[in-house]
Formats: sequence, C-alpha cells, structure tokens
Amino acid sequence: MTAQLKRQIFTEDHDAFRRTVRTFLDREVKPHYDQWEKDGIVSRDAWRAAGKQGLLGLAVPEEYGGGGNTDFRYAAVLAEEFTRAGAAGLAVGLHNDIVGPYLTQLATDEQKRRWLPGFCSGETITAIAMTEPGAGSDLQAIRTTAEDRGDHWLLNGAKTFISNGILADLVIVVAKTTPEGGAHGLSLLVVERDMPGFERGRNLDKIGQKAQDTAELFFTDVRVPKENLLGELNGAFVHLMTNLAQERMGIAVAGIAAAEHLLEITTRYVKEREAFGRPLAKLQHIRFEIAEMATECAVTREFLDRCIVDHCAGQLAAVHASMAKWWATELQKRVADRCLQLHGGYGYMSEYPVARAFTDGRIQTIYGGTTEIMKEIIGRSLLG
Repeated sequence: MTAQLKRQIFTEDHDAFRRTVRTFLDREVKPHYDQWEKDGIVSRDAWRAAGKQGLLGLAVPEEYGGGGNTDFRYAAVLAEEFTRAGAAGLAVGLHNDIVGPYLTQLATDEQKRRWLPGFCSGETITAIAMTEPGAGSDLQAIRTTAEDRGDHWLLNGAKTFISNGILADLVIVVAKTTPEGGAHGLSLLVVERDMPGFERGRNLDKIGQKAQDTAELFFTDVRVPKENLLGELNGAFVHLMTNLAQERMGIAVAGIAAAEHLLEITTRYVKEREAFGRPLAKLQHIRFEIAEMATECAVTREFLDRCIVDHCAGQLAAVHASMAKWWATELQKRVADRCLQLHGGYGYMSEYPVARAFTDGRIQTIYGGTTEIMKEIIGRSLLG
C-alpha cells in the first residue's frame, strides 16, 4: 500500500520509455558509477551510449537526429529515473532541458546543422556559462565582455561552477556586449572546444555529485566568430528568463523524485532494523516521522504533476515554476536529513544510498535560483 495517489499524467508510451531508461541505467551507468565518482568525471562513452539509446535531444527535430518530441513528460521520466538511480553525474537534464532549448529555439538553420547532430549523438557535450566569481543571480554584475571586432567578438572573462565544464565541447557564454546596457546589454555567444584562449581551470571539489565535472572557465582574447552569436544581440536577458521555468521544473521534478525514493528505502530500513528487541517501525515516533514525510511527498507530487501538465500545454506560470522549485527542493533537503537520521550510524556511511543522496541533493536549493530568489519572485508576483 502507498500513500501516494495514482499518477494520471503518463501514457503507455511514457511507461515504455521509463523501462528503456531503467535498462540504460542498469547497463551503462550503475556498473561504472563508483569509478566515475573516484575520477570526478563521467566517461564520454556514457554520453555516446545515451545518444545511441535516444536519450539525448528528445525535443530536437528529427532532421537533426533528435526525437522530435517536445512533450516534457519524457524529460520528467528521465529526471525521475536518473534521480532514483543516484546518477546525477551524467548531466542529461542539463544537456537536454537547459541547453537544448537555446539551440532549438534560438539557433539559425546553419547553427542547427553544425551543432545539433552531435548534440543528439552524444559526441558534442554542452554547458551554459553564466555564473562568475562575483556574479550569480545578479546578471547586471556580469563582467565577462565581448568586444565587437568586425568579423568576430573578442571575449574576455571568467566563469565558475560550470556543470559539464571539463567535458563540454560547446559552451553557451553569457557576455556583456553593450557595457552601458546593464542586464539588457548581454548576449549569448557559443564557444567551441579548442578555440584559442579558451581554457578550463580546476575540476572543482564538491561535497556531492562527485562524478559531475564542475569547472572554472577562462576566456582570454577568444576570437568568437560572428556566426556564433546565439539569438538576438543584447537579447540574453530575455532569452535566459524565457528558459528559466523549464530549468526550475527539471530541478523540482528531481527534488520530489529524490524525496520519494529516500522515503521508500527508509521505510524498508525501519521495518528491518531492530532496536530494543523490535523493529524500528513499531516505535510510534518512527511511524509519525514516516507518516509526515509520506504526506508531504504525496501533496507535493500532486502539485508537481499539475505543473508538468501545465508546462506541456505551454501554460505554466513562472511563479508556479518558482513555487515548485522552492518547495520540492526544500522538501528533498528535509527528507534527506530525516531519513539519514532514521538510518542512525549507517546513514553516515558512504556505501548507503541515503548518505550519497544527502550530499548529492544539497545543491538543489541553490542552483537554478536559490530558495531565497524563488521566494522573492513569488512575493513580487503577489505584492508587486
């Protein structure tokens, strides 16, 4: 018996896709994941395997090698299954759901022909570089500049906390093209691997998501061809705001999936683990803890599924995406902490899934817009 209501947003096609994703994870990811954690980076072979399996470029038109399907429910299935598998290192969601829309919606036909086939096959791994050492959510504080030199842009600056930063073959860089324009003087430039002056710094040492390469990027007099401008000149602010709702939905979907999975494994654990001669599940306090988490997960799941449906219909309000991101990730954080506590000393051991989930998931309330930023967005929508 489960406390969760029967989900009604998926069809048989989605269920079949879920089985495909689980098979891929069992064959291509789980056997190698411990090694990737030690290496601090995922094998490029895994990206190519994901492309071969049709897991990359789900929404990319078929003419470029993609799935041609913009139904976000498939992206949700991917996020849920990768989360349940504890496979945050293979950043398929970043590639598909965050970088992908910039390329499919903003790229010219020539750019699409150049970049999208490799994007879908896994040969071209992508990243987006917005955050700087002194600029996170405040776009006006971005200092990376791109100077117009006639047939090219001269790019200078530094970015940090860039997911896929080491592996990326193609990086969408947010740069200041009109110095006096503030947030509305920013543009998106596509920097490709091996462009002179483009260098990668450290693969940053994080407390979680060890297999996911997160790097510093440096641009010193990088000559970016004019044909690598993505979207409108000085249009980055609008482009970024347009795609934030989907980014936040992806994070929120992973958040509730993580909370549900942690609840499942902890429920099994307290049924089997004994204290004072009887299973932990027989203690009233433990039952209350499980009851509270189950209820919070069930209620959150219904809101998230409604947001998924709205997003598929093109009707998801930005404020609801912010609510989903804030609530689901904060729930994930609370559930991870409580489940680790219920595991006792074993919860602190890295070999237990709850320990990895505790550290891997901690970033969820930070990237894609912090909880505090989400509350500010919601407050402004209500109070002006």
